[in-house]
Amino acid sequence: MAKILISMKDNFLKTIDEMAQKEQRTRSELIREALRNYIKKSNAIAPKKAQQEATLLESLLD
Repeated sequence: MAKILISMKDNFLKTIDEMAQKEQRTRSELIREALRNYIKKSNAIAPKKAQQEATLLESLLD
């Protein structure tokens, strides 16, 4: 598994650590889950947005 280095404000990291402790999992597990959810959400939104833009373009071309 690859390791990465990211920067964040101390108070944000404190919030992440508190949530991880409350959920009894590691900081890494919590962050991985958050990123998985972000990717799923982004993938779900992208087709909808593409369809909306296609519909708009079609209406402009008519």
